[in-house]
Parts: sequence; structure tokens; C-alpha cells
Amino acid sequence: MQRYFLPPEQFSADGRTVSIEGDDAHHLMRVMRAEEGDEVICSNGLDREVLVRLSELDKGRVTGTVVQELPMNAEAAVQIWIAQSLPKGDKMELIIQKGTEIGAARFLPFLSERTIVQYDAKKEAKRTERWQKIAKEAAEQAHRNRVPQIESVYTWKQLLQRAKEADVAWICYEKEDGQQLRPAIQAAVDAGRVAPGKSVLIAVGPEGGFTEQEIQQAEDAGFRSVSLGARILRTETAAMVGLTCLLYETGEMGG
Repeated sequence: MQRYFLPPEQFSADGRTVSIEGDDAHHLMRVMRAEEGDEVICSNGLDREVLVRLSELDKGRVTGTVVQELPMNAEAAVQIWIAQSLPKGDKMELIIQKGTEIGAARFLPFLSERTIVQYDAKKEAKRTERWQKIAKEAAEQAHRNRVPQIESVYTWKQLLQRAKEADVAWICYEKEDGQQLRPAIQAAVDAGRVAPGKSVLIAVGPEGGFTEQEIQQAEDAGFRSVSLGARILRTETAAMVGLTCLLYETGEMGG
């Protein structure tokens, strides 16, 4: 069943009707070929999700009646933040799309010493808007209850400060020959540092990885460096592997 995330103002004050507008209405009418009487799921992305029966389809707007309140139980108990140094090309779009499908709670793009992308602050708003749209579409496809937040691009120093707001912060380092991610997660779970309601940040470097100086700065700021295994992963692969490992070890993938 098709799902749409709508701004709270598109839910009526009495909670009985929903108005689907803009791109969502176009998708519903032109792509899905919806008709009166069809049912869709609508969520405000915060605290309400409902089954809606369509009652009126007009140009640019679809109106529906709420027929059932639905449980919001599709989100991971542990909030996982993906801090990703900006990669080349459209890799960030792939990371956001697949990371959203897997279950990331938010994405923190940042600049590091070996970031290759030429960052243009003037284009940031447009690019962030596109990333947020990708996250919305991926969350709808994955039947999530919430759309992950795409934060503004951080400098390295800003990221180190932002990471202090997470309960746990790990940084992936391909030269790390000590702590592996899995035992790090297990130890944090046993200590109660990774638990329902807690937030975990995992930072991934650019194509060239982090410098030793950055790893030291991160550790001084409270991060712990971890390895994702003996194989060197592409930056877009590392983000997804780290996220999946965290969800698996916290019981979000069955078992």
C-alpha cells in the first residue's frame, strides 16, 4: 500500500480528513492512477500514522477520510546517526537512500582533510533539499514511520562538537588493528550505553579515508575508532555495513 509523509498542516484540525497536495498528489493521481475509494497510508512523520480512504481527486489536490489509526512501530529503538564525509559524484544520494531504507535516524554530512568534493555553500540549500527528498521517498518505500533528518554540512571541528550530543560515537578507521565494530557494539550494549532511546553516531571518511591526525582529534573528542574488518570498503559501502551491523547487534533484524 502506498505511503505518504505529509506536513502536519495537511491533517485537518479535527483529525478526520487529510489533504494530499503538490508532488504527492501528482504521484498519486498520475503515477499510481488512484481513484475514489482507494486507500493509502499517511503519516505526519512525528507521532501519527493513519489509513486514509480517498474521497476527492482534483487537480493538484487529493482529499481523504481517516478510517483507521495505525501503530508506529517501524523505527529502530536505537537512533543511529550516519556522519559521512562528502564523497564524489552522487554517492551521497546512494548513502542517504539505502541508509534510510536500512534504518538510519539522521545523516550528518561533513568536510574532512581528504574530502575531494569542492564544497559550495551557495548550493548547499538546494542540495540538502534534494537529499531530504530522497530520504522522504526512501522512507515511504521502506514503510518507515519517520523521515531521517539530513543536517547541514559540518566542518570537521563542527562535527566533533556535534558528536558530543550522541550517547556513543565511533569512527571507522581502516588502519585500526585493535577494536572491531562487533565487540565494540556488544560491550556498549552490555554497559547500557547502546539501548532503546540512546543515540549512536558512526563516522565514515571520504575516498581517501581519515588522516592519523583526524583520528587522534576524534578520539580526543570522545570518539572511539573501530574497524569494519580486514577488507578495505568503499566509503559508500562502509556507511551501510556499519549501519547494518549496529541494527543487527541491537536486535532490529530478527533473531
